[in-house]
Amino acid sequence: MAVDLLCSMEIEDSQEVIALCKKSSNELQGHRLQTQDFKQKVKESIIKHLQFDLARNQTTATLGDWWIATCMMAREMIMSQFLRTQKIHHETDTRRIYYISLEYLPGRMLKNNLVNLGILEDTKKALETLGQNFDDIVNVEPDMGLGNGGLGRLASCFQDSLATLNYPAVAYGIHYELGLFKQKFVDGKQVEQPDNWLMAGTPWQVCRAENTQTVKLFGNVEFCYDHQGNLRPTWKNYTTMQGIPWDISVTGYKSSTVNFMRLWEARSADEFDLKIFNEGKFFEAMEKQMRDETISKVLYPNDSTDSGKILRLTQQYFFASCSIKDIIRRFKNRNKNFDSFPEKIAIQLNDTHPVIAVVELLRILVDEEFFPWEKAWDICKQAFSYTNHTLLPEALEEWPAGLFEYLLPRHYQLICEINRRFLCDEVEKKWPGDNAKKRAMSIISGEGTKVVRMAYLAVVACKHVNGVAEMHSALVKTSLFPSFNELYPQKFTNVTNGVTPRMWIKCCNPNLSKLLDRAIGRDWIANLDKLKSLEKFSDDPAFQKKFLEIKRANKINLANKIKDLCGVEVNIDSLFDVQIKRLHEYKRQHLNLLHILSLYRRVISGETDIVPRTFIFGAKAAPGYYMAKQIIFAINIVANEVNNNPNNDKIRVVFLPNYNVSLACEIIPAADLSEQISTAGKEASGTGNMKLAMNGACTICTLDGANVEIAKEVGDENIFVFGHTESELKTLRERGYNPYEYYNQSEELHNVLDWMASDYFTVKFGEAPLKQVRNSLLDAGDPFFVLADFESYLKTQNTIGRIFLNKQEWAKKIILNVARSGKFSSDRSIREYAEKIWDLNPVDIK
Repeated sequence: MAVDLLCSMEIEDSQEVIALCKKSSNELQGHRLQTQDFKQKVKESIIKHLQFDLARNQTTATLGDWWIATCMMAREMIMSQFLRTQKIHHETDTRRIYYISLEYLPGRMLKNNLVNLGILEDTKKALETLGQNFDDIVNVEPDMGLGNGGLGRLASCFQDSLATLNYPAVAYGIHYELGLFKQKFVDGKQVEQPDNWLMAGTPWQVCRAENTQTVKLFGNVEFCYDHQGNLRPTWKNYTTMQGIPWDISVTGYKSSTVNFMRLWEARSADEFDLKIFNEGKFFEAMEKQMRDETISKVLYPNDSTDSGKILRLTQQYFFASCSIKDIIRRFKNRNKNFDSFPEKIAIQLNDTHPVIAVVELLRILVDEEFFPWEKAWDICKQAFSYTNHTLLPEALEEWPAGLFEYLLPRHYQLICEINRRFLCDEVEKKWPGDNAKKRAMSIISGEGTKVVRMAYLAVVACKHVNGVAEMHSALVKTSLFPSFNELYPQKFTNVTNGVTPRMWIKCCNPNLSKLLDRAIGRDWIANLDKLKSLEKFSDDPAFQKKFLEIKRANKINLANKIKDLCGVEVNIDSLFDVQIKRLHEYKRQHLNLLHILSLYRRVISGETDIVPRTFIFGAKAAPGYYMAKQIIFAINIVANEVNNNPNNDKIRVVFLPNYNVSLACEIIPAADLSEQISTAGKEASGTGNMKLAMNGACTICTLDGANVEIAKEVGDENIFVFGHTESELKTLRERGYNPYEYYNQSEELHNVLDWMASDYFTVKFGEAPLKQVRNSLLDAGDPFFVLADFESYLKTQNTIGRIFLNKQEWAKKIILNVARSGKFSSDRSIREYAEKIWDLNPVDIK
């Protein structure tokens, strides 16, 4: 088959492959144009792949075989356009964006690719004629284990939009073998298991072994004479490992552009020691190989130990080094010198994890290309831009200087020199003689144990620094990097996040998508601002009825999933109250828990005037994050009590295990209420808030992250805002926040917290996670102001319950949430990046 030849060929030299793939693809596409019997051609292609690639017939094929054969049918079309895209990009030597991210979360790719190719319905019909159910086949595909949460999903949304809008792009990441982890609950506790998503391989990837990169680690720096007789610092006595690239094509919606992700797999550079193996020293023969290959095993290894920190930093350097070397290799294919490097290359660092890439490029230019410092540093400063995704200090990547120097001795030297020049040439010029300012802005902190501040390095080195929501970007300037903003005011900008409507409406909510098509035409999918036309239907009883019918059907689907995963039956007509996001104290799942406990107290006390609710959680806690895991345990213990009380017909609580993209695609269309309740000033943006709003959920939120902009777009009357603002919390913090004040002032809060301290919920489990959560809120100082916002949250939830019972009023609100969500398309975000940061133009692929 033509596409299989791609495994060992360079894009630039694969003319025969292009011709073969075009012929194969044109047989599909051309037949569609000529006879309109595209369904038959799709059917024939699936059967061909089933027989000749998988050695199966229609009788012996499993669902997995049907899935692979269907993927390969689609891949024929994708590969043809991929090769055409890369050929044109190469021939025109176009400027590209190279997007470097530790995470991606594409989810399942088959359905999304079929949507983007415009052949979803034809494929469904073709499979039906073969006696196969499309949904059953799609559900066989495992989610790609390449990310954790919003950071990775945002990166995947951006890749979709880059291809849709015809921007030349390459995305770099890590080819994780086991992903983050697969979550299950044992007696209510989170247990992590390997997410072996690659066990059966994936038809979407192509190995590019000819572009393997070598990565150096450890060793020391010595002064040696170079080829010109100059004494230079030289990295010596290092160990090496290899990065093997795997490419996954990225399609755009009805676009001729197909970009790609390049993911690096860690391999040992040393050959297997057969001599030692034959001596019976089996583990010794494998030791180096196993150690090296650990680098790309899992995402975010626990870094609570020194060995964990070394592994995390090695992982970051490994993929950054491979990516920079690959960018240089691609650049040199068409360019003899580096003069045009900043014209052809734009590199976006997605958060602080890949910032070491700056130093790697500098090292190569200075040590291997023999550039003078000034020229090399100028190239680096023009090439890189940095997106900050968090205001939390622990997520800004600070590494102990000793550990950094041990692992990357030459890079540590270069960072020291960057820092010296920065402090002497720039800070001193701006603030003469101000040593306190120098200490505050130093890339290497000088107090106590020295650490390398990677976020500071990013700000110093990068041409642009952006936040991901208007509020977040303002706080980046005023709270996170205030002195840097004084020094470099032109660097800082904002690009509010967005999500792709292809995945988050058309794929995950097909019935809503069809309703939108009928009401306002089909152009909205590529121009989400056109959803504004939906406003005129918000008061239309007939449209409201159809909209609510679709919502109810989605709730039935989710109820079946809940029954399957949790064994709990839920009331379809209850308010589906959804909080799905990474488990962190600042996201305040425990505030939601307090509301559940308050509501449950009313239920068991005999109150009947309670709006039925189903509380739905989905979240993973980092393996080393004790309190986050205690919150999960506490929610599950409460759920066990609530769901098994025969006298309770008002509320249900479910914590769906192993939350991922595919599960989100079932939860989001069914949600009535979107919980965006983070502590004001802590959430950078959020994207779940956008997905839920554009699928017809109302939002309860603090004024945090992109919630501020969602409120502005949908209108104050169509969103439920509660709690202290960021500035109010700042004042409260400065005054001296005492959570016991709120505990003593609120009878309801007092009763709930005291209940948590009892054995009421935990007698069956022998452990007391609710007590642990209570202690974090009272005795540990309530660092995220849960108790300060409790009363406001409760009052707002009561208001929501009353409005939910008025179906006409509720329908109008959720329709307007959809109609006014157009701003939050990732297409808009990418256009802003291209214009404000990357200076990138689309390239039409004829």
